[in-house]
Amino acid sequence: MGRSSHGCSVLGSSLLLLLLCLLGSAAAQKASTWKTLSGDSPLVIAKGGFSGLFPDSSEFAYGSAPGAALWCDVQLTKDGAGICLPTINMDNCTSISVVDPKGMKTYNVNGVPLKGWFPMDYNSTELLQQVFLKQPILSRTVRFDGLSIVPVEDVLSKYKTPAVWLNVQHDSFYSQFKLSMRSYILSVSKQFVVDYISSPEVNFLNSLLGRVNKKTKLVFRFLDEQTIEPSTNQTYGSILKNLTFIKTFASGILVPKQYILPVTKDNYLQPHTSVVDDAHKAGLEIYAADFANDFLISYNYSYDPLAEYLSFIDNGAFSVDGVLTDFPITPSEAIGCFSNLNDSKADHAKPLIISHNGASGDYPDCTDLAYQKAVADGADVIDCPVQVTKDGIPICMSSIDLGDVTTVATSQFASQTTVVNDIKATPGVYSFNLTWEDISKNLKPKISNPMSKYQLYRNPRNRNAGNFMRLSDFLDFTKGKDLSGVMISIERAAFMAEKLGFGVVDAVIKALDDSGYSKQTTQKVMIQSTNSSVLVKFKQQTKYNLVYMIEEDVRDAAPSSIADIKKFADAVSVNTMSVYPVTDNFLTNQTNNLVQSLQSAGLPVYVYVLMNEFVSQPYDFFSDATQQINAYVKRPDGGVDGVITDFPATAHRYKLNSCMNMGNNTPGFMIPAQPGGLIENMPGVAQPPSIAPLPPLTESDVAEPPLPAVNNTKAPASSHAAIRVRADVSAVLVTLMLCASFMI
Repeated sequence: MGRSSHGCSVLGSSLLLLLLCLLGSAAAQKASTWKTLSGDSPLVIAKGGFSGLFPDSSEFAYGSAPGAALWCDVQLTKDGAGICLPTINMDNCTSISVVDPKGMKTYNVNGVPLKGWFPMDYNSTELLQQVFLKQPILSRTVRFDGLSIVPVEDVLSKYKTPAVWLNVQHDSFYSQFKLSMRSYILSVSKQFVVDYISSPEVNFLNSLLGRVNKKTKLVFRFLDEQTIEPSTNQTYGSILKNLTFIKTFASGILVPKQYILPVTKDNYLQPHTSVVDDAHKAGLEIYAADFANDFLISYNYSYDPLAEYLSFIDNGAFSVDGVLTDFPITPSEAIGCFSNLNDSKADHAKPLIISHNGASGDYPDCTDLAYQKAVADGADVIDCPVQVTKDGIPICMSSIDLGDVTTVATSQFASQTTVVNDIKATPGVYSFNLTWEDISKNLKPKISNPMSKYQLYRNPRNRNAGNFMRLSDFLDFTKGKDLSGVMISIERAAFMAEKLGFGVVDAVIKALDDSGYSKQTTQKVMIQSTNSSVLVKFKQQTKYNLVYMIEEDVRDAAPSSIADIKKFADAVSVNTMSVYPVTDNFLTNQTNNLVQSLQSAGLPVYVYVLMNEFVSQPYDFFSDATQQINAYVKRPDGGVDGVITDFPATAHRYKLNSCMNMGNNTPGFMIPAQPGGLIENMPGVAQPPSIAPLPPLTESDVAEPPLPAVNNTKAPASSHAAIRVRADVSAVLVTLMLCASFMI
């Protein structure tokens, strides 16, 4: 009787050790008073193990969540054996339809006809030896499919875990087939320690009362409020109003998270309900369900799953007693390192948090609202990518093509599309086609949606919110703010000089002089460009901090290229691929030395662009933006000096975490991802294709011809006429732009 202290031996040793470290107990990391019923830290419950990464209820999933309570959805086979499967219909989560293609049946499950393959139609030998698990969630990797179904007894005995939670969802259904879930649960309870037993059926929990170990907690599980509970014939919403009744047979309740923090139809948070306080007043623990890092969460969380967990455990008003999750690592870090933080604490030390078009994950790029939120969210540096208008005014705008970032496609200027081959081969309406008044008075901003192909959109209520800003407006705004600096990005300087007659370097220097930035030292001025000649010219005329942006995916930099960079730059920004190479959304085990090489030469390194949307991150970061930041900052071979991000709030909170400077005592869930760790533990046939080593950055990659002299014959006010354009843009192209705008 009891539970072993070792992990599942089927896991590869390196992955097992990594995940054992990652998911150490969160409770031990912070001694503080919690607003839970007991005052202890909330319980992390791993639904089917680490099912956000591995197939639910598989050996890998259970063996990868040692610091969390292990959840098993108990199903019964024809011969009365207990197995762990996430649903009673085995079709989506197993290979049963391949093994027995003619075995589909239809049963009435709690009053609803359900078609599929069911465990009670097969004996345990068939299922354990012939049927394999697969990942049922389409956004998750299928490269770990093919693992065996796990008996309930294995979960109770083989895995290192603080608790085992058995959930019995369909007791009354199984009884129709002369299978007694009650008898099975009582039998295993005599052989093993069962810490929690939950069910949405009142009669089932009542039947266990007084017959299981006194230490076993019985938990009543609530389903949708309008669903009928089969024992009482009442809706779960009605039962929720009578918590004293539940207290007669259960010590706790498990509710969908929307019971606590409901959302509107358009997915924004509403005020929290009183259900947590009501449960605690009734002497009931309350656990929240349905957490997953890769599910769509309320827009209020800005695609940050850690923020969602904190809203349930560390909001100042209440704390649930536990969370049921597919990704146990994230609530573990929330409990162990991110609770009770001083969010007002200013900290401009490493890593530097540099906004990308302001807080562009929450508001349209480079608008006053995006910049205000970036400052409020704790950015160290906010940025302005400079474009120029028809009347020669430098403005902050993330794209030279207004169609990317404004509502120009639905404006009176939609017909002014032109083709500028120096920029791109397709038509656009460019910033230099319109005056500042045209833009500021007739167009609205449009929020960027870089993950729209996955149907993930940013803050829809504010998709067109905010005002555009000139560079002078931006510099006036930043003065006096709690910032360590500003970053001005300049691209296409040669094009502007030759084709528009506009000297962007001189214009930026003048704007900085006019705003007083050239005469102050409180805030650092950073100039960023992919064009070395732009930085050379700034170095000749100013003493600003110059940042060279490497566009290429490179593994290292040749000594000669670094020597060249040091002649004109003080820091370097690199893309994520150059730090952590990726194949098929997995980190490879390739060793890139770029960060170390640049830092050894005295060049700080900033990584770009970090986003919170889980589809932007390799699987190795567990769909958790905080894990992504941690991997870059705490990289064993040398962490980056700063991050360039659409979501400064997430990065700022990371800097404040209580585990930031714990050295060798850093809890396992804050240890950076091991590159190649997941790939190495896949069967050979399941491994993604390897990628060729990235090339090094060479001297020729860095070298650029000097910027051309400004063509003074090209007055900015008529610059659009000086460019060779295609004036006969068809109505079809205009219509396409209109359609694209409405879709976004």
